[in-house]
Amino acid sequence: MAERSFKAEVEQLRIGANEVFHGEGILAVTKALLQSGVAYVGGYQGSPISHLMDVFADANDLMRELDVHFESSASEASAAAMLAASVNYPLRGAVAWKSVVGTNVASDALSNVASGGVTGGALIILGEDYGEGSSIMQERTHAFAMKSQMWLLDPRPNLTAIVDMVEKGFELSEASNTPVMLELRVRACHVTGSFVARDNQRPKLTVSEAAEAPTRDTERIVLPPANFLHEVEKIEKRWPAGIRYIQENRLNEHFGTQNDDIGIIVQGGLFNSLNRALELLDLSDAYGNARLPIYVLNVTYPLIPDEVRDFCSGKRAVLVVEEGQPEFIEHELNTLVRRADLQTRIIGKEVLPRAGEYSGQVIRDGVAKFLRAWAPDRAPAETPAAPPALTPAMVPQRPAGFCTGCPERPIFSAMKLVQKELGEFHVSADIGCHLFSILPPFNIGNTTMGYGLGTAGASAFKPRGKRAIAMMGDGGFWHNGLTSGIGNAVFNQDDNLTIIVDNGYSAATGGQDILSSKAENANRQTNNPIEKAVRGIGIGWAKTLTRTYDVAGMRDAIREALTSPEKGPKVLVAQSECQLNRQRRVKPLMAKAIKSGQRVVRERFGVDPDTCTGDHSCIRLSGCPSLTIKPNPDPLRQDPIAHVENSCVGCGVCGEVSHAAVLCPSFYKAEIVANPTRWDRTRDRVRNWVIGAVQRRSARAIAARTF
Repeated sequence: MAERSFKAEVEQLRIGANEVFHGEGILAVTKALLQSGVAYVGGYQGSPISHLMDVFADANDLMRELDVHFESSASEASAAAMLAASVNYPLRGAVAWKSVVGTNVASDALSNVASGGVTGGALIILGEDYGEGSSIMQERTHAFAMKSQMWLLDPRPNLTAIVDMVEKGFELSEASNTPVMLELRVRACHVTGSFVARDNQRPKLTVSEAAEAPTRDTERIVLPPANFLHEVEKIEKRWPAGIRYIQENRLNEHFGTQNDDIGIIVQGGLFNSLNRALELLDLSDAYGNARLPIYVLNVTYPLIPDEVRDFCSGKRAVLVVEEGQPEFIEHELNTLVRRADLQTRIIGKEVLPRAGEYSGQVIRDGVAKFLRAWAPDRAPAETPAAPPALTPAMVPQRPAGFCTGCPERPIFSAMKLVQKELGEFHVSADIGCHLFSILPPFNIGNTTMGYGLGTAGASAFKPRGKRAIAMMGDGGFWHNGLTSGIGNAVFNQDDNLTIIVDNGYSAATGGQDILSSKAENANRQTNNPIEKAVRGIGIGWAKTLTRTYDVAGMRDAIREALTSPEKGPKVLVAQSECQLNRQRRVKPLMAKAIKSGQRVVRERFGVDPDTCTGDHSCIRLSGCPSLTIKPNPDPLRQDPIAHVENSCVGCGVCGEVSHAAVLCPSFYKAEIVANPTRWDRTRDRVRNWVIGAVQRRSARAIAARTF
């Protein structure tokens, strides 16, 4: 169950020529692919393009009508390998994933397809996950484009520009026999707008037709001596062809005035932010009518020497707005300017931050510094900066954490309880929600090395007395953990414990179905048990717990695995549905039932204020967002008591933890009944009367003893 459905929106993908398309960037990309006559599409989900994969899945019926093959790939490497279809056949193909982590995974296949080259157009759509909203290491795709010499498009965040770059990207790939990367930042993926559509095109050659007439060209295969010729072909044939196509088709754009002694060169994806910065400086308007010359690099690799020469000629200084580091574009611009024998100064990281996201305010400050140095008459007045009312140090940090009711939280509560008994363990963490365990209140996790690599990250530990623990999610397990983690551990006779969190979906990437999902999927095969897979690869000690919320059961299972005399790798599969996806599924059904007058019962937990001592051990061992504190009602006690807010989803972990840790009996479970029946009302009145009678009798007894 993906976190968002596009079933309604994808119907708009059917519109024809001259009709106006309205929607998000990811829908525009899909429409552009269909208009381009794409023959196959694949990819791996992951923000910021996880929703693009969801759009592909929801548009599966339309793709079938057009004879377009769509595949939700097992990993980015699987997706990249699909591009092999474009090597020998004039098939247009597109694949998508999150970069740079996905590009790391796919790099082997990308190097091969970039070396041998392609016959059909090959487009790689990348979610450029860089900046403060990112969840990964801060790197750029640009380095991959340079190392393998694949062209890199960075379109202006405008639907017309994005659609044009998709269509031109296929043509550029075919003209230069080179795979083309198209990167989309988060804002570009979800920018809304409109463009004039064209008719969808059935591929001129389908993958089925290509398979019926197989062809081969050994010169395209990366083997000696052909691989030595590939490098020569890249430089002598493909590079000039790519430069020529980009220049003749004017993929890069110019905005603002034509003649000036200063100018700005900007990555296409940053144009909107730059324009906003210029608006703040009164040097542009909302439509991009800038009062400075702007050269927009919708193609950031390769740069076009003639275009750079023409733009920089006659200018004393040019500001390059290049987000991230190293400053690849700035270095190349300096080289091209020197080769053209121009004296233009290229200014970049001198006035802009070397790292970090370039927001409108960041670019505004950089442009202002540039203007003060090179055009002081147009620079804003430099006023003394007022002391900030709120400094970053004064803002409380809000680190990532588990959702309310997350089935992964009790796993780490159980691990904490085991650690109290057996001591600290080395914990090899993994990509996914379970990575939040490294933060308070659990503080569990020593390293993380990549998606599905938790077990491999613990493989160096060959303990004699204490076993290491590795974490892995079900998404990471099917991505590559089965082979690189579990298979590796079996082969090398590791003696560690791997806990595989099986929450029913690839929760880390947006809730998409995977091999072990319980949900029935009309287009995919699900319900393949993880324990069956690990036993099939050689695991002897394996156990599946079907309810992670059973903290005592989790504790006992982890302890058993860590103290078992049996040698060899051990796997504990901990199952419970992702609560976020469960709430997405259950809440609409409950709301509909309540609206129709049906009886609906919702469970939630609470804390008895008279019983709670204010110790807060429950919070330290659980950390649930709905578990908080409130003032103690007893005037003789100072410590605030624990309190469960109404955001509680009734998972029961707080009570389970308290029971397993033998903390306190203050937790209770309540049932909230919507549209109660006559029997519910009668039972409630009887309960209230009985409880009231007991309370009145107790009060009288206390009063009698007092006086």
